[in-house]
Amino acid sequence: MAQAERVIAWLEDARCARFEIDRDLVGGASINAYGVPITDVVTAKARAADAVLFGAVGGPQWDKEPFDNRPEIAILELRKQLGLFANLRPAPVFDALVDASPLKANLVQGLDIMIVREATGGIYFGEPRGIENLVDGSRRGINTEVYTTNEIERVARVAFELARTRSGRVTSVEKSNVMESGLLWRQTVTILGASEYADVKLTHMYADNCAMQLARNPRQFDVILTTNLFGDLLSDLASMLTGSLGMLPSATLGAVTANGHRNALYEPIHGSAPDIAGKNIANPLAEILSLAMLLQFSLSMPDEAEMIRRAVSNALVEGLRTADLSPEGHATVGTREMGDAVLRQLKG
Repeated sequence: MAQAERVIAWLEDARCARFEIDRDLVGGASINAYGVPITDVVTAKARAADAVLFGAVGGPQWDKEPFDNRPEIAILELRKQLGLFANLRPAPVFDALVDASPLKANLVQGLDIMIVREATGGIYFGEPRGIENLVDGSRRGINTEVYTTNEIERVARVAFELARTRSGRVTSVEKSNVMESGLLWRQTVTILGASEYADVKLTHMYADNCAMQLARNPRQFDVILTTNLFGDLLSDLASMLTGSLGMLPSATLGAVTANGHRNALYEPIHGSAPDIAGKNIANPLAEILSLAMLLQFSLSMPDEAEMIRRAVSNALVEGLRTADLSPEGHATVGTREMGDAVLRQLKG
């Protein structure tokens, strides 16, 4: 986050824009300070902001917290309270990182996938849920996969609209062969595509086959539209095609209101990596690229967003690698040094 804030400061110095920034605590830091992973005050600040730039929040020191007070509740609560239903997870392969991918170069060269994951429904939010004691002394855990047509339609529209700005292809992913919610998903997306997005090529794929195809032939995909659970799994799989979780940003968007505002939250898809926290080791590029998405989708600054993405790409061309990107035995740079390289490229 500190490196992303340095990029914000550069944008102000370059007179690209002026930013009003309010910082506050969520996750483990909030538990330490306030006893809860997110306070009502922070939620209200997030709702009032043009956008939220979010940092990783967990760590083993909070593993003994009750399930409903764990650090991850902060992000789930923000999605729920701000109505952030469409999670965008781009998975591009930078030319300089082709060799960092576990797949052969010919499979990932030029790869640029966008995964659109539904973020406020499905099995993570469905009711009933919980753990119950049975009469025989055993216990049962319950989670429920639930989707309505409205929930499906609104996230599908985001995917179709994005596809129109890309190569015009959407792959909708579910398990309609064994799940009624998946069947409703497929039926709803099919009807919406035919009625409103006939110019976008729509295909359907089962989630297990999609996982296999991401490893077999990932360039067949452009926009992948999927549910909360499958999106969680498939986007992490796709991230490794790019070389490292430390490279990938995300955006989670709400509905556009009558005055044109939409709540939005931007964050890297990686976790907090507490074993390297504070050691100047972590890769800051996913957070910096999340800032680029914020500029593009929330602040209508596409040129500045592209400027940052280009600076990241050029910093990698220099040959600089944080530990997550560097082959064993090769020299690495630290968090701040990678931030220095991005700023150097921005300054020209």
